[in-house]
Amino acid sequence: MTFPFRQQFLYFLVSVLGLVSTTPSKSANAAVPGCPTPALERFQRHKVASGETLESIAQRYNLMPTTIIGMNPDLRNRTVAIGKEILIPPYDGIVVEVPRGQTWREVAAKYKIRADALFEVNGCEKDPRVVFVPQGNSSRSRPVTNSTTSSTTPIKFTGYPLPENARVALPYGWQINPKTSEVFFHSGVDLLASVGTSVEAIAPGTVVFAGNQGTYGNLVIINHAGKLQSRYAHLKDIKVSVGQQVKQQDEIGTLGTTGKPTSTQPHLHFEIRSSSDLGWVAKDPNQYMQR
Repeated sequence: MTFPFRQQFLYFLVSVLGLVSTTPSKSANAAVPGCPTPALERFQRHKVASGETLESIAQRYNLMPTTIIGMNPDLRNRTVAIGKEILIPPYDGIVVEVPRGQTWREVAAKYKIRADALFEVNGCEKDPRVVFVPQGNSSRSRPVTNSTTSSTTPIKFTGYPLPENARVALPYGWQINPKTSEVFFHSGVDLLASVGTSVEAIAPGTVVFAGNQGTYGNLVIINHAGKLQSRYAHLKDIKVSVGQQVKQQDEIGTLGTTGKPTSTQPHLHFEIRSSSDLGWVAKDPNQYMQR
């Protein structure tokens, strides 16, 4: 979806939902490479067919009927006309205008959504004025909340992405960019090591990406059991290919400085992500690495 179309689409949402703001320019809202496609770009149009009801359409898209009504206010009487086009969001939630003088972080706090989850759902945009806020009215679409703990213990890998324990140059979470002094969310951990150091798979899995990916530089992504994924960025060399099965401690590449690393010293940018209704959501790597 090109930006001009997306801009028109957001204007349409603003109009339909009664919002009053205008959409900021692309330069003010550039998304970070490697982040999920923004939820607002994943809306679909559904043309109502004969025999369909609001409930059957909601079931088809795995949504709550109230979610569809929220995106299409003229359906409040729960009647859908044959041939009518209605907006379908990617999952349960609402579109919210960020109030003047506030930021999306304050929106996240208001709706009790973990800030980094809302950040990624909206494509890691720096200063969005209209955001999609996921809401969990059912177990199938429950978003991550502000709680820092979970009722279930995360899977603990027994591996480590480097041959030896490394010093952390930049930890996971909210950080201040040393180059620009801007606050940003760091989706992984930067582990210091020399260029050429072997980078190893943290656990058995399947390589699903091996190539150059924007600011990540040379990147390897491995999917593991338990709906988990590991990412290894800024590599000098890649030594695996897509579809390859790897074992724990298999060499997948060597440490390098490709892409646009945040830290100035050579390091491995390492991420752990978990599959959810919101896409691949970043997790704290320290909860999964065995040092």
